[in-house]
Amino acid sequence: MPFLTYAKALALRKSLGDDAEVLTSDSEGYAESIRRWSETCEKEAGAVVRVTTSQQVATVVSFARKNHVPFVVQVGGHSTDASSSTHGGIVIDLSKMCRVVVDPASKTVAVQGGATWRDVDTATARYGLAIVGGTLDLSGVAGTTLGGGYGWLTGRYGLAIDNLLSVRIILADGSDIVASETKEPDLFWAVRGAGQAFGVVTELVFQAHDQKSPVFGGLLIFSVESLKEVVEFSNNFSMRANKDQGLFFGFTCPPPERKAAIFAILFYNGSFKEAQSFFSPLLSIRPIVNETDMMPYERLNTTIERFTSSTGRKSISGINVTLPLDFDRVCHLFQKFKAIITTNRRVEESTLTFQLLPYAATVQVPLEGTACANRGLNYNACIIFCWHDPDQDKSMHNLQQELLMEVEDCGGIRDYEKHHQGVGVVYANFAGKAAPLVDIFGANLPRLQLLKTKYDPDNVFKKWHNLLRE
Repeated sequence: MPFLTYAKALALRKSLGDDAEVLTSDSEGYAESIRRWSETCEKEAGAVVRVTTSQQVATVVSFARKNHVPFVVQVGGHSTDASSSTHGGIVIDLSKMCRVVVDPASKTVAVQGGATWRDVDTATARYGLAIVGGTLDLSGVAGTTLGGGYGWLTGRYGLAIDNLLSVRIILADGSDIVASETKEPDLFWAVRGAGQAFGVVTELVFQAHDQKSPVFGGLLIFSVESLKEVVEFSNNFSMRANKDQGLFFGFTCPPPERKAAIFAILFYNGSFKEAQSFFSPLLSIRPIVNETDMMPYERLNTTIERFTSSTGRKSISGINVTLPLDFDRVCHLFQKFKAIITTNRRVEESTLTFQLLPYAATVQVPLEGTACANRGLNYNACIIFCWHDPDQDKSMHNLQQELLMEVEDCGGIRDYEKHHQGVGVVYANFAGKAAPLVDIFGANLPRLQLLKTKYDPDNVFKKWHNLLRE
């Protein structure tokens, strides 16, 4: 595809009018507009268009297709696969479309496509409400949701897509569509799990739920000597948890020493006394750091932010795991993680996390109920590698894949898959582009590909997971 020339950028600016901001390389703010959470994803776009309406999005999509110019969509910029970046093409920047409208009577929340979870959590908290959302407050609502959407409330209410009532989406032909259970139901099925592959979502409407505040949560850090007790507690999590708990645990290198250690992030949607009772096996280990306490619900999503800097090069990958985890393999996994940290330059902000969020509500939705196939009796594991030297790009990606295979051995997801045909084995938002599509979408892949040929026959939206790849 040809790059966007300066003359075409001017023509695009003229077609959009004064409300949209079109930044080119000579514009003030351009350098900041192409910054991403991972420096590996920073590319010199031909133009960055900060849209303010769905009509403007449709205009940009139509303009790009007519002029054979590549385009991408950017919200939070937290993807590490460069799906929100383009070299010489157009970035549709939704960050100005961040309005959140709460209707306390119906407990519904209309969220523009450029909003982050911080925008949503802040707006809903004013009314004593919350929606199932991401666990990182600076990540984009649309990107998190359309891939499935796990959050601290998943145990009680399922995935974000299970609480999605409708979306407004701009398709590849520039048409502006509202999709729901009653309007364009096939499209609505597809966007709930693979939305980025079908268009640009400019608004999402969610069902919200009553949410008491404060809740119990926060960070624990343990020495490696406590790993056995942490794994034992985690292996019993499924039996002990109901719908109101969450536990993330894994490996990181906390400041100031930046030495490999064990961390846990706790969530209990209840009283301090109830939380202390539930998590007593962990709290009694005497962690090195204990920052758990009652806190506003909206503050919980800031806990993970400290682990990774806003600068540097990053890569996210993941796999599903089943419990119980094999302790000897987890020990080996920790030693492998520690070796990577100690033998590579400036990689101490890397993390490996087992994300234990109760799955009872998630599996109540039939596997074929949405495009998302991540509905087994399993949990997500996520590896975030952080480094700074571009010369390390290849080696860090290779090490990440080696570590991912070790996680897979710990969690036994392939054995689970053999007995539960059709269930996905990796969460779409954690899967790398090389992941087999059937691992992500399971038994839903054939229908998903058929709908792709209907709504995007030219495969315009393929920067996320290319559903029509060979």
